[in-house]
Amino acid sequence: MADHRTNCCLLLPAFKIPLTLGAEGHFWWQLWKYFLSEGFCFVFLNNSNEQHCYGVSIMLYTNNITSDFSQDLIYLANKTKLDDKYVREEPMIRGPKFLVRLRSHMVFENTPVKIFCTVEGFPMPRVKQHAVTTNSTISFMLSLFFSPASMLPKIHYTKIHITFLEMFGPVFATEGESATLSATMTLEPNLANLQPEAQWYRDDTRLFDSKWVKIETGRGFSKLTLPNLYKDDEGLYTLRMVTKGGTAEHSAFVSVADGPPPVPAAPGAPMDIKIHDANRDYVIVSWKPPNTTTEGPILGYFVDKCEVGTENWTQCNDHPIKICKYPVSGLFEGHSFYFRVRAVNSHGISKPSRMSDPITAMDPTEFERLHGGFNYTNTEKSEGKPPGVPSGINASETDRTYVVLSWKAPAYTSSAPMWYYIEKCMADSGAWQRVNTQVPIRSPRYAVFDLAEGKQYKFRVLSANIYGTSAPSEPTGPIQTQELKGVPSAPGQVIATRETDTSVLIQWAPPKEPNNLIGYYIDQCVQGSKNWTSANHKPHKNTKFVVSGLTTGETYMFRVQAINELGLSDESQESAPLTVKAALTTPSAPYNIALLYCDGHSMILNWKKPLRSGGAKIKEYYVDKRRRGTTMWREVHIPPITERVYKVENLTEGAVYQFQVYGANLAGLGPASKHSEDLTCDAWTMPEPGPAYDLTFCEVRDNSLVVEWQKPVYTGSEPITGYHVEYAKKGTANWITANEKAASHRFLKVTGLEVGTTYVFRVRAVNAAGVGMASMASDPVTAKAVAGSQEVSCVVDEKSGDIVLSFESCQINEGSKFIWKKDYKEITDFSKGLIFKNPDKEDFGTYSVSVTNTEGVSSSYTISNEELVKMLALSYDIRHPVIPLKSELAYKILERGRMRFWLQAEEISSNVTYKFFANNKELSGADVRYILMAHDVATGIIEFIMDHFTEENEGTYTCQITDGGGKAQSSLVLIGNVFCKSLCPFSRLPLMFPFTTGPHFSEFLSLQIGDDCSVTLVCKVANLKKESVFHWFREDTEIIPDVKPDLGSGVCKLPIKEFSLKTAGIYKATISDDRGKDMSQINISGKGKHVLYFCSSSYRLIKMTIDASAVMWLIIFLLIDSQVVEPVEKDKGKYSIVITDPENSHKRTLDLSGDGQYFQYFSSLISFPPESIPVVGGLPDVVTIMEKKTLSLTCTVCGDPKPQVSWLKNGSEVEPDDQYVVSLDQGKFASLTIKGVSMEDSGRYTMIVQNKYGGESVDIVVSVAAVSVCIAMGRKSLRQNQL
Repeated sequence: MADHRTNCCLLLPAFKIPLTLGAEGHFWWQLWKYFLSEGFCFVFLNNSNEQHCYGVSIMLYTNNITSDFSQDLIYLANKTKLDDKYVREEPMIRGPKFLVRLRSHMVFENTPVKIFCTVEGFPMPRVKQHAVTTNSTISFMLSLFFSPASMLPKIHYTKIHITFLEMFGPVFATEGESATLSATMTLEPNLANLQPEAQWYRDDTRLFDSKWVKIETGRGFSKLTLPNLYKDDEGLYTLRMVTKGGTAEHSAFVSVADGPPPVPAAPGAPMDIKIHDANRDYVIVSWKPPNTTTEGPILGYFVDKCEVGTENWTQCNDHPIKICKYPVSGLFEGHSFYFRVRAVNSHGISKPSRMSDPITAMDPTEFERLHGGFNYTNTEKSEGKPPGVPSGINASETDRTYVVLSWKAPAYTSSAPMWYYIEKCMADSGAWQRVNTQVPIRSPRYAVFDLAEGKQYKFRVLSANIYGTSAPSEPTGPIQTQELKGVPSAPGQVIATRETDTSVLIQWAPPKEPNNLIGYYIDQCVQGSKNWTSANHKPHKNTKFVVSGLTTGETYMFRVQAINELGLSDESQESAPLTVKAALTTPSAPYNIALLYCDGHSMILNWKKPLRSGGAKIKEYYVDKRRRGTTMWREVHIPPITERVYKVENLTEGAVYQFQVYGANLAGLGPASKHSEDLTCDAWTMPEPGPAYDLTFCEVRDNSLVVEWQKPVYTGSEPITGYHVEYAKKGTANWITANEKAASHRFLKVTGLEVGTTYVFRVRAVNAAGVGMASMASDPVTAKAVAGSQEVSCVVDEKSGDIVLSFESCQINEGSKFIWKKDYKEITDFSKGLIFKNPDKEDFGTYSVSVTNTEGVSSSYTISNEELVKMLALSYDIRHPVIPLKSELAYKILERGRMRFWLQAEEISSNVTYKFFANNKELSGADVRYILMAHDVATGIIEFIMDHFTEENEGTYTCQITDGGGKAQSSLVLIGNVFCKSLCPFSRLPLMFPFTTGPHFSEFLSLQIGDDCSVTLVCKVANLKKESVFHWFREDTEIIPDVKPDLGSGVCKLPIKEFSLKTAGIYKATISDDRGKDMSQINISGKGKHVLYFCSSSYRLIKMTIDASAVMWLIIFLLIDSQVVEPVEKDKGKYSIVITDPENSHKRTLDLSGDGQYFQYFSSLISFPPESIPVVGGLPDVVTIMEKKTLSLTCTVCGDPKPQVSWLKNGSEVEPDDQYVVSLDQGKFASLTIKGVSMEDSGRYTMIVQNKYGGESVDIVVSVAAVSVCIAMGRKSLRQNQL
């Protein structure tokens, strides 16, 4: 406190003055009186707990004080302090307090005045004074407080660092499901009795344990469970870990979609049920409408109620109400209720909303009284009197059809109950009408219902008791009910911007006509489709919203609708299409600046690229420098640099420098790196190499990894001969050398690591002078394989035969690229794989691949010489494929002397081509002898049909097939006995392919021999009509039979009464009409044709020979029903034939016992004469085989006597030895086996078979390839065994 008397101020320490009477008390009393007489002022502090007065200080103001007096006073004060019983210091902290307050003074004008007060506190409080002048009065005010510096020492809270380990992400669920959000974290320090408080929020509203929310928190984790989801639960959930030293938080969006509706296309359930203005007989219920993206518009709502303790829901309104607010009346006072709402559209009624919290129908006054929140005014007794007049009436809420009034109750202390009456009138009239005539109102708040929309009313209140009614209160001013204005107008322009790789930020302009806006619904749609879906299912209040759960790389459009209690507005215009990808940000700072070389005037620097690129490629770097001890950074170059190795020039030798680096991308310049350590500009002259740099890792597995590095800039006095790799566990200095022998290349696979352990690596280069400087330690790397990682696969393409290295990444992100390397040197012009079309020895090596923008996904594959040989063999198989056959070339005998040749492949395409050969001569479909060549893709059958199969067609038949790159070949040998069998007419199969759509022969002409040896020509025709005509011909001369052909049954017969030379010849039958003509013929002219027929069930006609002189029938009587194909020992004996006619009988006997000439003749008839040695199996023209394989050429031969087989190579006879093996097995299978073929074994090989009747030869060209696979292109009889 200031004073104009400043001659002297003496401050004495605090001491006690006893207030008791006695010697000491008398002394202090006298001293006090002396000071007063001399103009001194005492300031005392009073303590009511002790009967003492504490003087904090004594201020002495006087004009003439001597030093002796001062010393005496100090002596008295110190003497008093010696007695601890009366004097003690109070060092404890105490808050400021006025002991003696300011008092009022009345003084004359222009007279000085002093204002005194007494204060207490430790440390000494500060005092501020304020003066306020009004007319002739001056008011003083003192403020007493502690300064922060002097009040308390600064409190330092323990800083707890919270790091989230596992964080909850966005949740997309449906009503009725459950959801759990959990997070784990580490605390440093983790003190048991100093744990952070976990607080959960939804849209900034604190959540607590309830029926709908379960929260569980422990040391290092917190979990929130939503056991039964409703759309009310949708929102942004935030976990805040609160400590005295700060807060750590994490947020994610929870989306709750509508559950399945009770009926298709019914609306979603309303939400956010609120209860307003509950009273003794009514409540007001409000809610928010659902989104209707695909459903029809909402027609209204039903409100349901249920009394607490029951499960009986009753509907409150008979007809749907269109606005999202409804007053429910008729409640029972003191009862508690739940409420819920259902939406209605043209398709049906929605599921009910989540029920509200329970609400009790109770007078608000009673409720406040029960909860201690209402005080009655006790001013005067009013027994026997009416209550006073209410005051302060006003409208606390207005709506379209009701107004909520509140007022101030009058002073009332009577024990008689008091109630109120409300009266209303139109604003422009004075006709008052009482509102509540039946229901007394006991609370000073009530809702007046059934008002007209948009009209102005006045209200007044009367209080009443059993003694009477008060006068009316002052009426309110005109209060207008709300007028229904409709839904909001559509929101303005919608702008979508990139947020993350799965979310987009949406912003829009608010509607120009909000009309009591509640919030917004946001819809999303993939570009190009019309499938709009809701991005949020609960109205969002702001004009910004982050749409989560989108597909990275997909393009979306967005639109917004505004909503109020009447419904949804029109949709806004659609946003421009936006592709989902992370927003660009500036890169993080580079780090680990290293010195690679110094020559005394310049330094070569290297640094590591930023850990985060910001979503765009880092294009530029900027380098700053400064001298040690200075603060000014200077840029060392004007244009930016693109590489991470830079030479800083024009430096001062011996000076010490520091450097820092910036990275830049499209978004801008990132932060500066941490400056380098002090680098001295001294020239390097050591003979050992400088440090390697840019250590990177790939192929990280549980126990191994591959480390790569760049060659040192400074090589020393000698060339670099190798490298040593060292590693240590993170946080230790125990460096271990991974390779005792220096590696000659700049990569090394380090093995023997501990799974899950984190290591750091460094590299030292080696030359003749010794081991050089260690590189800067690498970034820490953990020996643990990436989850789901796979290895490079090496396969041979099944279609092209190319050798392909491929890799499937377990992770892929936007901008990820596959980087292929051979021996860890990058290969260009490749994407996801390497393709070798014609590999050779230069392709041996280790091929590695790494995927950028992933968590280190990489792998490698080593191609060795042996591996390449195996793959080349498989490649040759694929490039020269053999079409697999289900059945080889076979034949079937058809009617009318036709022969069907066919084979069946496993599979053929519509582009298949094929050729048929007979005796090495290609058969053409244009030849009239070959009436059909066809194939069936579905069955794989390829066939051709030969007309008039005769003895001239004896030989070898071959079919060659080509389908894409595949080939196949099959041969059939019809020579000798096999050919004889093919001529036998025993097997008559119906023609499989009809050649006309008109009348035709379903069974061709044949001979029938009766038991009486009568001969009849028989055929059968089909597809006839009335106009069809049948004719018989012999030698082109028409025959008119005695019996007309039976065209009704289709069977036509021509009996030959006397079969002789006169009746022999070529017989024909024709059937024709306007649709076409068909013909069948049979040759019985007797010109050496051999035909087999059935005569009867007990006889078998073996051979019929017709010549120019006679007709002979040879009938072999057999005891059993079997056919003799070749005569054997048991068939020897005498055979007889009896020929009868109506007049004569003739018998002939033939001796076939083995001695007679007839046996030799018979044998000549049924055995093919060995005039030559046919090759039954055939051989291919060309054979290709790999070196060091075994080739076996095998075919089947026949002949009588057994033929001799010989082999020639390039015209010279092959001499059998250990390598060349010649064999003839069972007299039928001739083979030449060449073991371990080489290039010298290539050439033309000839097989010669011969006996006394003649011989035949076949040529085969053998080609031996250095690296190839021998593919057999020959016929089935060629067998190649590659060992």
